Amino acid sequence: MSHPIIILERYWHHTSFRPLQEEIINAVLNNEDTFVLLPTGGGKSICFQVPALVKDGICIVVSPLIALMKDQVDQLKAKGIKAMAITSGIPYNTLDTLLDNCIYGNYKFLYLSPERLQQTLVQDRIQQMPVNLIAVDEAHCISQWGNDFRPAYKNIAVLRQLHPSVNVIALTATAKPKVVQEIMAELDFMAPKVFQASFKRPNIAYMVLDTNDKHYKIEQILKKYPGRSIIYVRTRRATLEIFSFLESKGISATYYHGGISSKEKNDHLEQWTNNQKTVMVATTAFGMGIDKADVKTVIHINLPESLESYYQEAGRAGRNGEKAFAVILKNASDEQHLKHQFLSTLPSVDFIKQVYRKLCNYFQISYGEGHLTQHQFNFNAFCKTYGFPTSTAYNAVQLLDSNSIISLSQQFNYQTKLQFLIPSPALFGYLNTHKNFEPVIKAILRTYGGIFEHQLKINLNLVSEKSNINENQVLNILQQLDKDGVVEFQHSNTDSELTFLQPREDDKTINRIASIIEQQQRLKEDQIDAVIGYISDEEQCKSIRLLEYFGEKNSTPCGICSVCILKKPKTKKSSTKSISNDIILLLENQPLSSRALVEQMQHSENEILETLQLMLANNILEVTANNSYKIKHT
Repeated sequence: MSHPIIILERYWHHTSFRPLQEEIINAVLNNEDTFVLLPTGGGKSICFQVPALVKDGICIVVSPLIALMKDQVDQLKAKGIKAMAITSGIPYNTLDTLLDNCIYGNYKFLYLSPERLQQTLVQDRIQQMPVNLIAVDEAHCISQWGNDFRPAYKNIAVLRQLHPSVNVIALTATAKPKVVQEIMAELDFMAPKVFQASFKRPNIAYMVLDTNDKHYKIEQILKKYPGRSIIYVRTRRATLEIFSFLESKGISATYYHGGISSKEKNDHLEQWTNNQKTVMVATTAFGMGIDKADVKTVIHINLPESLESYYQEAGRAGRNGEKAFAVILKNASDEQHLKHQFLSTLPSVDFIKQVYRKLCNYFQISYGEGHLTQHQFNFNAFCKTYGFPTSTAYNAVQLLDSNSIISLSQQFNYQTKLQFLIPSPALFGYLNTHKNFEPVIKAILRTYGGIFEHQLKINLNLVSEKSNINENQVLNILQQLDKDGVVEFQHSNTDSELTFLQPREDDKTINRIASIIEQQQRLKEDQIDAVIGYISDEEQCKSIRLLEYFGEKNSTPCGICSVCILKKPKTKKSSTKSISNDIILLLENQPLSSRALVEQMQHSENEILETLQLMLANNILEVTANNSYKIKHT
């Protein structure tokens, strides 16, 4: 049996553990049931990978995230460690062979989704394996009060029946005290060893800034605090908009979202991780499993959907221990937009029942039938057929998926892709001889920014509606453009594969999960309220507010967040007269906007704006037609 530090040096090339890691590993090696709550970047995977390598046998890792499973398996394989992930879409015969390999092939890690664990074949083979440890990653998914609750997680305890003498380690980055207790109860922990690092990140300045011009504020922040940065946005289109804006301002940037190819994702990630690009503009899917220590700033230009997700995303800043900034930019409309996006589209239980019945009808599933049948699924066509609002129907289908009523192999991941191959002048020359194509081309150009530079996934139904042309005609036009070499066009008429996991029983099927759905809706409302409370509170230290949300009491103010800074004793304000004189000196040569004045002066923005109002009121200045200030001559 190797010592843990020898394993760490051999495979990870580190000579010491991070805080709590060694104590956790020792508890696991002593066959204790162990609960680990380490914030993002705390090195949770080491806590089960090292003891699993110390012991003979194989470690079963249950994880809900396919991307994270694949990422960890790839990392282990790169170190010469035998690891395997069994995800969805593997045929029965292949699955049988893979599981046999785990029994006889000296594998050290088998990663599984909780749904896979329910299969009899998987359970039978696991019972034959020399299991040395059971690791439950993202353990908050077990709790009905946890973020991203998944009912299939409640069945993980079957592993304890298959291997009653093997201990369990449960790991998560964010969990409130109520969730921690439920996790340990569900996993049947006895005399658990609980290791919880503080959520406090004293080097991160949590900032909430009110601004009507988020683009300009981003530019200000990045120029004031240069360094590696992540800007989180809500949509794919926004990634391209912010990326283009930064490039136009001379700020080195790249972007990352689900609509670009794997090669582009890898290229863009490599440019950022290798410091060829300074700023990564990304949707919130970015960052999982990425441990870049020198991120100086994380900026959210939209309000996060929960403080759990915000804490994880903000926590990607400052992992090197140096001062870093986590900034939320907000304006007057953001709160209402957040409620509309995440609360107004929450489906009722009755609506979910309706969607489920219509899904069964759509695929002609008879009552009592349909178990494990697979179907190609066009979500937009489904919504159009029954007149469902797409956002609410999307959430209903997501709930059916997360509650194991159905399974979606690709969650509305459009396979219809398009890129213009010729520059815009040549395109408009082409239109001179193909006038009937013009509405379709203009609809695409006005809907999908960056389609000349990148191959983008497009929605034919949306293009059809905007151009007022039948969807089949749109398809014919795009196929002709592809033949003429104007575009590169790939088409698939389905956007996911749907599997029914239970026989059709209509309302009975949904009644079994109704209480869970209602509880999850309440949880989402509580999470949105917590986010709004966090951004609206101008009295309590932002760090303390986050810590109290996660159950940590009696913290002291951080001194560096946006609230603490405002509460610090003010340095002596500049006199209004000296600010007025400085403004007049700058305006003697030319009229300037308030923004230009703020950039060129050493006084605070509020002091300058207050002085400008006084000078206007006293007829010293006037405002020009283009909203610049100039000296008023009498």
